[in-house]
Amino acid sequence: MGAVLLEVAMVVAEVDLGDLIWTTIWIFFLIMFIWVFIVIVSDLFRDHELSGWAKAAWVVALIIFPLIGSLIYLIARGEGMARRSTAQQQQARAEFDSYVRSTAASTGTGPVDDLTRLADLRNSGTITDAEFESMKSRVVGGGGTGTTTGTASTP
Repeated sequence: MGAVLLEVAMVVAEVDLGDLIWTTIWIFFLIMFIWVFIVIVSDLFRDHELSGWAKAAWVVALIIFPLIGSLIYLIARGEGMARRSTAQQQQARAEFDSYVRSTAASTGTGPVDDLTRLADLRNSGTITDAEFESMKSRVVGGGGTGTTTGTASTP
């Protein structure tokens, strides 16, 4: 009797370079569309002038007609998107600058520590008596410290 030989064949997908390029292009546009959709939805909820019902209507329109709804939103409200984004960035920058100023305003735990440091600077000759009095008045007046970590210039 003869032995039956079974031949195992591996199935390989037939994908050429053109198919890979088209797939890459489609994936790129899909990611761009998702990105634009997320930006539009975040802009909707960032806008404080738009009513809740209008926001709901836009969201429903974007879900039912995603491509057309996105294009209409960008055409109708695109300029406002830029203004709201710029305003949010300016507000975040102002809050950050305010935080940095308030954090850097005091070198110690309070005015007593700042006055002690000023006295040490005066006693070591780093600052003059006039500079000490000027900086002390700022600390006592609540205008922040005028202490510096380097040497002060003498007039």
